[in-house]
Order: sequence, then structure tokens, then C-alpha cells
Amino acid sequence: MTTARRAASFEEFVVATGDRMLRTAVLLTGDRHAAEDLVQSAYAQAFARWRLVARADNPTAYTRAILTRLFLSDRRRKRVRELPLLAGADAPATTTDPALRLSLVEALATLPPTDRAVLVLRYFHDLPVAEVADQVGLSESACRTRASRALARLRTHFPDLADQA
Repeated sequence: MTTARRAASFEEFVVATGDRMLRTAVLLTGDRHAAEDLVQSAYAQAFARWRLVARADNPTAYTRAILTRLFLSDRRRKRVRELPLLAGADAPATTTDPALRLSLVEALATLPPTDRAVLVLRYFHDLPVAEVADQVGLSESACRTRASRALARLRTHFPDLADQA
């Protein structure tokens, strides 16, 4: 495959999968800017291995596995987290309306990264337990247990979410 054709096929892949990958990354990170960085890193790794990725049975799943592993490895590192300096128009809007429901992203952000990844892959992507376990690096039993406990924790701490199910 020539370099131009390789780049063109990768570009088509990114156009076809970009929105879904970004939504996954937002659910994992809880922050759009961090999600964009995560997706960019995942696509960079996929491009570096594009010959292998393109020949895979499911290039999207392969790239999603890269994205998930990057997320988990980043969360495992003990490092100082960068926090943006919020000022003026860049500051998030705050609300005093107690009737507003808690968003799913906020609820997921309270979970440990591995639990968050398990829930996103299992229920957002509707992947089978075996595939989630493989992508996250757990046994199937541990994956089921983590999913069950994480859902129970969300229902306990955020009863509004259970009402919507």
C-alpha cells in the first residue's frame, strides 16, 4: 500500500469513526478537551500501526481498544493533574436549580477509571463481557463483578439515574 493510499484509507476511517470515538472518550474522561486529546493519541497509535489495524477483523474495535488502554494507563500513572485556569467567559456555567438531573458524565466521573471503562464499553458500546474483559485486561468474572458493583454504586449515590432506567 502506497503512503498516499494508506493515508487516504486512514482518513476515511477517521471520518467514519471520529464522532463515536469522541463520544466514548467523553464518557471515559468526563471532559471534552481531555477526550479530544485521548482520541488524537489513539488515532496516532492506530495510524502508526495502520497496516495491522486495517487488516484486523474490526478496525473500529481495535482502535477503541487502543483508546481504552490509553485512558486506563493514563489514569494509573501517579502524576500531577493539569487543571485549567478558569476565568471570565471560559468558566463553566453554574446552576442553582436543584431540579436539574445529574448527567451521566458527572455520575461516571465518580467511578474509578477501570469501572468507568467497563460500564462505557459494556453499556454504551453494547460489547459482550468477553470483549470488554479483553480490552480492559480483566477476567470475564472480574468484569461482570465490576460492572455490577459500579451500577449498584451509581444507583445508590445517584437515585435519579435509576428512576430513568
